[in-house]
Amino acid sequence: MVDLQLLEYLEGFVTTDRKARFLTVLEERTKYLTIAIEDVYQMHNASAVIRTCEVFGVQNAHVIESRYGKRLDKDISLGAEKWVDVFRYNDTLECMEALREKGYKIVATTPHHNANLLADFKIDSKIALFFGTEKEGLSQTVLHNADCFLKIPMVGFTESLNISVSAAIILQSLTYKLKQTQLPWRLTPEEKLEKRLDWTKKSIRSLKNIMSRYKENK
Repeated sequence: MVDLQLLEYLEGFVTTDRKARFLTVLEERTKYLTIAIEDVYQMHNASAVIRTCEVFGVQNAHVIESRYGKRLDKDISLGAEKWVDVFRYNDTLECMEALREKGYKIVATTPHHNANLLADFKIDSKIALFFGTEKEGLSQTVLHNADCFLKIPMVGFTESLNISVSAAIILQSLTYKLKQTQLPWRLTPEEKLEKRLDWTKKSIRSLKNIMSRYKENK
């Protein structure tokens, strides 16, 4: 449960405009759709995908880092990591199992296989979109264990798009589709409060001192 007294106290240290912005953004946030990026080599690509999640209201992102280590560049993501919850994994199966336990359908984004076209893809449950490396695409682990496949139709000579471009196209399309449904895509009231508290804390520079004063006064 969120400490409402603490939230009210901390909100006194942020502007009215910032508080109003939090409320507006939270109304468009979703965890019903999430993404997972697998072993992306180019640091700027991983960071750009996180930024894309933030832009289109996807609250959670999952990053598998078994081959190249941490690949997020805060300068490129332009602070998006502050507003998106990023979960890290050392193993692809670990990530897939964690998402399935939370009720997500695993969707592999790939130009190959008998994949659903983006325009025809229907959202009927929570989905986790998996994106692969720049050169090799998704691992066989994902391709063998995915529940379904999704691709962006392309009519040129080039077989694939940059991962950050693909993520932007797919997320724009699917978040729009999701919000036209009656599915429970919005955050719960408790989740909204949790994010208000989290974002408020991240907006206060001298948080440590302010928290100390709060505990002393309490």
